[in-house]
Amino acid sequence: MAERYLEDFAVGQTFGSGRLVVEEARIKTFAAEFDPQPFHIDAEAARQSLFGGIIGAGFDELRWPRPVRPGDELRVESEVLEVRPSKSRPEQGMIKVRTTTLNQKGEPVQIFVGNLVVPRRPA
Repeated sequence: MAERYLEDFAVGQTFGSGRLVVEEARIKTFAAEFDPQPFHIDAEAARQSLFGGIIGAGFDELRWPRPVRPGDELRVESEVLEVRPSKSRPEQGMIKVRTTTLNQKGEPVQIFVGNLVVPRRPA
């Protein structure tokens, strides 16, 4: 991907990704390392949980409105919400981006808003 500068971004601009099929083995490997709860790594424990299957949950700034299931095909859409030059560091700025991960039905499975530091175009 070519380097982008603050001046390349505008409010309302959108970006998308390719698609990725989520395999059950990858979910379990990720969960075993980063979130080893029974409902993430054991299919039977997951069926008995409030999620009804492997993966799911949410919290304040980062939301998971729907669970990701084995076989789901995911893609990402991002929208620029804000673009602003830094007042204290003229060589950079900030962009605020809402990123939504969608499943094959177009349903959001993850939503977050992040602030990214972006270099300004050299003079």
